[in-house]
Amino acid sequence: AGENFDQSPLRRTFKSKVLAHYPQNIEWNPFDQDAVNMLCMPKGLSFRTQADNREPQLHSFIITREDGSRTYGFVLTFYEEVTSKQICTAMQTLYQMHNAEQYSSVCASSSCSMDSLASSIDEGDATSLAKLQRYNSYDISRDTLYVSKCICLITPLPFMQACKKFLIQLYKAVTSQQPPPLPLESYIHNILYEVPLPPPGRSLKFYGVYEPIICQRPGPSELPLSDYPLREVFELLGLENLVQVFTCVLLEMQILLYSQ
Repeated sequence: AGENFDQSPLRRTFKSKVLAHYPQNIEWNPFDQDAVNMLCMPKGLSFRTQADNREPQLHSFIITREDGSRTYGFVLTFYEEVTSKQICTAMQTLYQMHNAEQYSSVCASSSCSMDSLASSIDEGDATSLAKLQRYNSYDISRDTLYVSKCICLITPLPFMQACKKFLIQLYKAVTSQQPPPLPLESYIHNILYEVPLPPPGRSLKFYGVYEPIICQRPGPSELPLSDYPLREVFELLGLENLVQVFTCVLLEMQILLYSQ
């Protein structure tokens, strides 16, 4: 993604792209490829090895259009093994270039004579360089390379828990050794074309890949749908911060939440 070349290649971010989306077009809700791409992977495409944490992660986003209409996105990011030898070779080449640059900077930063420079590299710098290469490297013959990938569900209402459960079940079906009861396309077709939006004030139960999923829509006289767990807000912000935010809301102050 053209940023922070001082970072090792596995810590850099790369440009992502939308591989596929279904359905191809909806008249009332046109697919914004650039926006979805950016919001699904705000930091860009990332690589990992078997030594890194590769636990799937969930996040959500909102697309607000000029007319004030909103669509909600729910994203599951996971890592899958890179099978392209060309990409694995490119990653090793990037590491060789990165380590060469690190080695050059170590040599350039030493202001001693050639003899002392040689002994310095042989002892201290060589040791630190060896550590650097051991803990911050990629060896195509030894390491397995993984790349981030997303599955995203875009909905007209923020059914967070239902979407979260469906995406997790879909991910399990993709990665399971045992294939699901039906082809994957059947479950995707079902949620896109056969599961209706629940009427206001009613609940809807539909089947995911493995287990049933329930979503509920508030009635006309109820508060708008807020399917986000309040406990997470307390865990992330803490009680004092949350009270302060609530006070600012009541005082009609401007609030900016900044996060990684």
